[in-house]
Amino acid sequence: MPVKQHKPYTHASRFTTTLDRSDLTRKPAEKRLLAVSNSKGGRNNLGRKTVWSRGGGHKRQLRLVDFKRDKSGIPATVKAIEYDPNRTANIALLFYADGEKRYIIAPLGLKIGDRIASGSGLEIQPGNAMPLAEVPLGTFVHNIELRPGKGGQVARGAGAGAQMMAKDGDYVLLRMPSGEVRKFRFDCMATVGQVGNLDREQVSLGKAGRARWLGQRPHTRGVAKNPVDHPMGGGEGKASGGRHPCTPWGKPTKGYKTRKPKSSDRLIVERRKKG
Repeated sequence: MPVKQHKPYTHASRFTTTLDRSDLTRKPAEKRLLAVSNSKGGRNNLGRKTVWSRGGGHKRQLRLVDFKRDKSGIPATVKAIEYDPNRTANIALLFYADGEKRYIIAPLGLKIGDRIASGSGLEIQPGNAMPLAEVPLGTFVHNIELRPGKGGQVARGAGAGAQMMAKDGDYVLLRMPSGEVRKFRFDCMATVGQVGNLDREQVSLGKAGRARWLGQRPHTRGVAKNPVDHPMGGGEGKASGGRHPCTPWGKPTKGYKTRKPKSSDRLIVERRKKG
């Protein structure tokens, strides 16, 4: 999916790039696989804003994507590769042999007409889902489960893929896209291949309005605020803050570790940040 440049008829179009989606299927989304998506604007269940600089954006419909891949032993045919406004990756529409239709994340190299399946004893080809115990060393996988039967949670964005590094008893070692090496249960499901739409990272929005379409609102720097609103605000002229970078609540940032110990930390073999 190549990146398109635009003639600079306006100042914004000089820097704007978009993806050429001519190879995607031009059809309405499957109605039975759509749901209403309500924008929260960065607010939690109490109505309090917990994530700033979010809100607005274009209205979207949620595509119900199958992350569990639990139709074991039933082959499916890829009927369409579609755009999904809710994620960076494209999605593929599957027609199963029993008549059911489902969406999955489209891996790199998956084409319309391909036949894929999920379960044990399958061929190593993009789109097939199988337990990690059956994946050969060196193979890239995506949509990986953290707990058996819960559904894929890891490596689902465009271009993401984890590489099988080793097998050790009841666990396998995968190198994450971040560089972290982590243990997974051998009976967790994963899909063979790397997530498609790799060129997405080369897209330049080009103008502020395009960010607003995506629901991204303006972000104000702390040093530009008043002292009542931020510890780094205020001062005569353009001040640099006068202290180490911090959050609006005074906690240090830019390198300050905030991650709390989790029970799953024991599964991390090698951190993405050395030292």
